[in-house]
Amino acid sequence: MSENKKIRRHPVLRGILIAVLVVVIAAGGFFGGFAAYLTATEYKPSPIEKLSVTGSGGHSSSDEIKVMTWNIGYGALGETADFFMDGGSHVSTATRKGVKQNLYGITKAIREADPDVVFLQEADTDSTRSHHVNERTFIENNTKNYCNTFAYNYRVRWIPVPIPPLGKMNAGIMTLSKLQINDSERIALPCPFSWPLRLGNLKRCISINRASVKGGSDNLSLVNLHLEAYDSGEGKKAQTKLLRQYLDMEYDDGNYVIAGGDFNQSFSDIDTSMYPTLEGRWHCGKLNCDDFSDHWQFAMDTSTPSCRSLDQSYKAAASHDPDKFQYYMIDGFIISDNLEIENVETLDLGFKNADHNPVVITLRLK
Repeated sequence: MSENKKIRRHPVLRGILIAVLVVVIAAGGFFGGFAAYLTATEYKPSPIEKLSVTGSGGHSSSDEIKVMTWNIGYGALGETADFFMDGGSHVSTATRKGVKQNLYGITKAIREADPDVVFLQEADTDSTRSHHVNERTFIENNTKNYCNTFAYNYRVRWIPVPIPPLGKMNAGIMTLSKLQINDSERIALPCPFSWPLRLGNLKRCISINRASVKGGSDNLSLVNLHLEAYDSGEGKKAQTKLLRQYLDMEYDDGNYVIAGGDFNQSFSDIDTSMYPTLEGRWHCGKLNCDDFSDHWQFAMDTSTPSCRSLDQSYKAAASHDPDKFQYYMIDGFIISDNLEIENVETLDLGFKNADHNPVVITLRLK
């Protein structure tokens, strides 16, 4: 019997084969068209962009400056959250109500610490993952006496993966300052991803915010940053190199310089042995302090972790011991040597409202 006769005698099989072929062609066309759409709408910031300053700060005659840095996890990575990219099972990690509750806790902690400057990372303005809550506006409305700037580092019209999809992304780094910010710039950092992975990834940056100190006679450069997380390691190195170049330029201009944020690396000159990397967990890598000149000081609090793994819920974890639960020290500061470090402390908030704890440093102008 010929093959053609076999197929004619099995119309159901033929129908299935045609249906599968149609689905494959349709899926290919959909994803091809969607990739073209994301390519056409890709966020492509210029190497240097001016940032607007919102609100009004003031002036201080004090030589002491208190600075906080905090990755707030877009208000959705509180104590109950786990996240698929860290080995967890969830994409959506909080309800809209939960996002707002976390933001209330975050702004309450900022008010209680009362820093002069706050570096925030992972603040959303209109994202699916945070139920489109404008977190910049929320933070503005729930803190007092700060001016602020905002630099986008994540803008994607729609990310169709995984299931449920990540969706729309609009997020960035936000700087609050009681000192009036005179000018601010967004500096683009190298992106380690090529097309098409680049389309759904962050376009990371630093923001440089300049304010007057000592009655206006000197300038203070406030540098907010959030370096690469999910790369092979080369991205972090390239971004750290460019960060170093800009820090040196600010210092060479005669400024006091405070850089703070989520480095996604531990500093090479601190002891991280009390929080070892457990098998199968994300490895944060090391920022080599020796790559910087002697003008720079590095500050991380080694007594309290600044970040937890999102492979499991913190609240539901069977143990919080470092030999069973993964912690990191990846949030800190790089300080110019014309500033004296008086104290650096990670505030242990139990990861209630974010997967990072805030780190606070107190400095004095020399």
